[in-house]
Amino acid sequence: MDYSSLRETAVNVSKTIATQLEMYDSRFYDLVPSNAQLLKLFGNGKHSEGPVYVPADDSLVWSDVIGDRLLRWQAERVSVYRDSSSYQNGNALDLEGRIVACSHGYRAIVRQDHDGEWRILVDRYQGKRLNSPNDIAVKSDGTLWFTDPPFGLTQANQGCGGEPEQPGSYVYRFDPATGEITAVVTEMCRPNGLVFSPDEQQLYVSDTSAFENPELYHNIRTFDVVNGRQLANGRLFAKIDPGQPDGLCVDRSGHLFTSSQDSVQIYTPDATRLGKIYTPEVCANLTFGGKERNRLFIAAGGNLYAVDLKTQGVDWRFSD
Repeated sequence: MDYSSLRETAVNVSKTIATQLEMYDSRFYDLVPSNAQLLKLFGNGKHSEGPVYVPADDSLVWSDVIGDRLLRWQAERVSVYRDSSSYQNGNALDLEGRIVACSHGYRAIVRQDHDGEWRILVDRYQGKRLNSPNDIAVKSDGTLWFTDPPFGLTQANQGCGGEPEQPGSYVYRFDPATGEITAVVTEMCRPNGLVFSPDEQQLYVSDTSAFENPELYHNIRTFDVVNGRQLANGRLFAKIDPGQPDGLCVDRSGHLFTSSQDSVQIYTPDATRLGKIYTPEVCANLTFGGKERNRLFIAAGGNLYAVDLKTQGVDWRFSD
């Protein structure tokens, strides 16, 4: 497919596909309709990631990382939002409704300002270049929390290469108001997706180091947020099978939705697995959106899917 044609002519490809659910706990159906229908919204990407819902215009922007572009879904149609995105991955909205994003190519956190231009916010820690920021969460105080594994350095089709300068893969807290950057998690192997609990008292972080070495981790850890600035008491939340967890999101009741090799898996705040929404390809990331905030958008393979649920997300609660 000629990707450039999408910029000139949006395409409509939405269709309902066969949907498989698996319930382990009856509370699953409090969240997911028993007759839930998975919609395929787009199917011509290379590696879909980092979906972010933009309530200002009821659109969904996501990354085609290997395709090196951003795509935009709006009114059942898809178009190119940004060509040559420098291998952008995770995206979120800041308090002013601007997209803040992880750039593998720039090895930085970038932001699309109100004038439409993309600018680097931070690309170094203690004077050394970041690895390749992967996913990002915005806290209610405006700070940006992001993971920094080296996948944009080690995967030839997901970045510009280069050598790591940091001694490890960390989770950072960055304050765009002051320029202060702090490493808040330094003991994880390959931190990847992250999300705050609705009350911001916990931060969930996935570890996908099994992607590189099957003997390593495929789990989600949770940390207590201390004084809104630091993390403590890191502990195992859940091991994810099959595959690894990647992107994470939460609903208003604190249920955790995680990607996995075969599905979206749903957990209670006490780590009880309720069930699965199966996906046709490996699920990479997900977010809530839609005017009623009950549509779960799912990035899997090179595609974008959606399913309407009986619960609501909080992913953009700061931009209302």
